[in-house]
Amino acid sequence: MTIAHNLGFPRIGARREMKRTVESYWKGELNVEGLQAVGRELRARHWKLQADAGLDFVPVGDFTWYDHVLDMSALLGVVPARFGDVHGSTSVAGGRTPGATKVDGNVDLNTYFRMARGRAPGDKAGSADTFACEMTKWFDTNYHYIVPEFTADQSFRVASDKLFSDLAEAQALGYRAKPVLVGPLTYLWLGKTKGAAFDKLSLLERLLPVYSELLGRLKAQGVEWVQIDEPILALDLPQEWKNKFEAAYHSLQAAGLKILVATYFAALEDNTALACRLPVDGLHIDVVRAPQQLGPVLDQLPPYKVLSIGMVDGRNIWRTDLDKALTVLEGAKARLGERLWVAPSCSLQHSPVDLALETELDEEFKSWLAFAAQKVIEVVTLKHGLDAGRAAIAKELAESNAAVQSRKTSARIHRPAVQARLKALTEQAGRRSGAYAARRSVQEKLLNLPLFPTTTIGS
Repeated sequence: MTIAHNLGFPRIGARREMKRTVESYWKGELNVEGLQAVGRELRARHWKLQADAGLDFVPVGDFTWYDHVLDMSALLGVVPARFGDVHGSTSVAGGRTPGATKVDGNVDLNTYFRMARGRAPGDKAGSADTFACEMTKWFDTNYHYIVPEFTADQSFRVASDKLFSDLAEAQALGYRAKPVLVGPLTYLWLGKTKGAAFDKLSLLERLLPVYSELLGRLKAQGVEWVQIDEPILALDLPQEWKNKFEAAYHSLQAAGLKILVATYFAALEDNTALACRLPVDGLHIDVVRAPQQLGPVLDQLPPYKVLSIGMVDGRNIWRTDLDKALTVLEGAKARLGERLWVAPSCSLQHSPVDLALETELDEEFKSWLAFAAQKVIEVVTLKHGLDAGRAAIAKELAESNAAVQSRKTSARIHRPAVQARLKALTEQAGRRSGAYAARRSVQEKLLNLPLFPTTTIGS
């Protein structure tokens, strides 16, 4: 049977509940118990939605109060020294009592928020030199993450129970959980060095034992598979970084967990052989953004590994062309058999939550769309089509084909007048006419431009 899974689900809530709740906590209008209650409700709701749709695994560890990379920093104890002596702390799991918190203690919720925004509830503006950590774009998406800060004497430790408590919640509700972690090499790549200059890759040997400890704890909780995200495998990496991958994952094998290394946003290209030969049990690739990589990966993947194919776009709002996607997957299944997994291309955190709440859209436009809840259903539909044949999903294929054809021909997108104007363009239309001085004079008069461009920056 084909495995259907998801790399991650939106955290914000269908009605932006998480955003409003966190902001209420920051303002002091909600206590930590109220904050945690909303988190538990959202996680349970999202797991239920995914499990009810028919996923074989639900992701755990994808829910975050602010940012999943910041969560990894908290989990690994990577807290800049300026956040060491703070007060009014409450642990991420809600189990500690208020009081002073040191960097070498458990990373509490208020320290977590200080790293994100420089302040926590109860802090007086400017009362402490706890300016927030840098924020920057997550690869080529519009999502921003909190940049880890590393020093030459950086240490790592398991410093948060959030991942393990979230896992226990999912298991208590009866779900087959797949924990999600940012991989050790990607985590180091995303960070910045502070203080004396040093090579951050040198920290890997200190970091790997902590990852092994994490995996050991997950194993003890009954986890079968863990997803470790290494999206930097789709980058043009320096050779010294490439050289560290195989040994790093060989060391993580000792925990006895099955590891799915997830890549996304681009093709593996020169890293294809490296990714395929990693000593892990499975590999995920993004076939939406980089369909050309499927053939080379199928050619080089060892016969004992599963291949997770990201066939549903996790980065946009458009419905999947199920017929086209199924054709690609049928070819892959002919080669992989039971080793085929189906998934979105990447985490669905980049998508809105549920199209069902969009009650004011007209039916034509709505038929073109799929948000996270609908994309999960698309993944499961593709699984059913692979396992039971196209006849088993004939209705879904027909609806998908109708929507694809509607969007392809709709006058809302394809306007004959515009197409006619484009066809009428000649090569001359792309060339400037007249001398630059004459064009400039016309532009200045037309746009009422000053003789020289000016910039005003206060007085």
